[in-house]
Amino acid sequence: MKLWGGRFSKSTAKLVDQFNASIYFDKKLYKYDILGSIAHAKMLGKCNIISQEESFQIIDSLKEILEEIESGIIEFKIEYEDIHMNIEKVLTDKIGSLGKKLHTARSRNDQVAVDIRLYLKEEIADICGLIKNLLVTLLNLSTENIDTIMPGYTHLQRAQPITLGYHLMAYFQMFKRDYLRLMDCLDRMDFLPLGAGALAGTNYDTDREFIANQLGFTGICHNSLDAVSDRDFIIEFLSASSIIMMHLSRFCEELIIWSSSEFSFVEMDDSFSTGSSIMPQKKNPDVAELIRGKTGRVYGNLFNILTIMKSLPLAYNKDMQEDKPLLFDTVDNLKPCLIIFSDMISTMKVNKSNMKSAIKSGFMNATDVADYLVKKGLPFRSAHEVVGKMVLYCIQNNINIEDLSIEDFKSFSPSFQDDIKEKVEIESCIESKVSQGSTSTQNVSIMIEKGKKFIETL
Repeated sequence: MKLWGGRFSKSTAKLVDQFNASIYFDKKLYKYDILGSIAHAKMLGKCNIISQEESFQIIDSLKEILEEIESGIIEFKIEYEDIHMNIEKVLTDKIGSLGKKLHTARSRNDQVAVDIRLYLKEEIADICGLIKNLLVTLLNLSTENIDTIMPGYTHLQRAQPITLGYHLMAYFQMFKRDYLRLMDCLDRMDFLPLGAGALAGTNYDTDREFIANQLGFTGICHNSLDAVSDRDFIIEFLSASSIIMMHLSRFCEELIIWSSSEFSFVEMDDSFSTGSSIMPQKKNPDVAELIRGKTGRVYGNLFNILTIMKSLPLAYNKDMQEDKPLLFDTVDNLKPCLIIFSDMISTMKVNKSNMKSAIKSGFMNATDVADYLVKKGLPFRSAHEVVGKMVLYCIQNNINIEDLSIEDFKSFSPSFQDDIKEKVEIESCIESKVSQGSTSTQNVSIMIEKGKKFIETL
């Protein structure tokens, strides 16, 4: 008989048992379910809702069950639907009717809500640790490549010269925001739903603050209806995870492009590459491609939960059972992506000479020539027009701006002086960027130092 079966005169169909059950996936929550039950049992004893002796006996039995689950002794059964009722059945089998007292002053609605929050709190801490490791990797790579010259792009067209260290620090800022975004998510979800009951609270004088303290929550959810129906914290986590994956995917896209023969800016280490079953010469960036592909999977989980929740009236609805596969799948994909991505970029070879050679075409110093004329007194739009004509001339004559003679420069504008030849050198173009946050070595060094200080605060 089902634990809730008193009102029913018929057993559920086998097909319904299979369709209704969540034990296939929510068994992952067994540890958190038991921790929540232990804290709940302590509170029941403290508040004299059950006796202290009964409380101690339930707690001891729950600890035994935890050990038995982790030892593989206990086998979960589909007829008990979910992890909560499976554990409750094992408990009542172990200590008899006393086990039935554990569910006093709670519902499965607030029970599953606390389990998910406990699970997610732990996972966010782990994920933040992985992001921290990636941030350290980026700082190290930026330091190593602070003077590695490469093209900067807009529209995937060569735009202005930058350094690889500068480029990498842009991703540092993205993943720094990801870290902070997850911590914000954690702050908002760090409240205890347990004790809310099914939706309206309970008839018992419980101590929810005591349970919150026992389980390490900042406080309690202040509205029981919201406590059991809220999945904002999952949606927010899946949103933050989608943004992290988007950042990983953008970086992977660049690495895939950069590792192509057309670019040859980087080469993935053999340990993070695969070959072709038919073409023996191939070395494919499959790891980067897989991360890029898994991004769509994580996006799908976010849109899935948003769609599930969009029309649900308060409070709990069975639809919400579908939140856990989406959450678990996101965590199970995000964590390996962060780990393998960090290892992949730390082992890749940077072809510095190829990066620098790519600077020679594309007139990447054109903006610096325009800025030179502005400093000589020309309005920027006039300077822009002059340099545009210079670029057209260079294209027609198959030369670069730096190949022009002083006389050539002066033929386009009398504002050019002999020092222009020095100003159009690529190194000079990079180091002339003096604004805060720019690509000059001095500014990138400042970024790296600030990045190190941020890491020290984590």
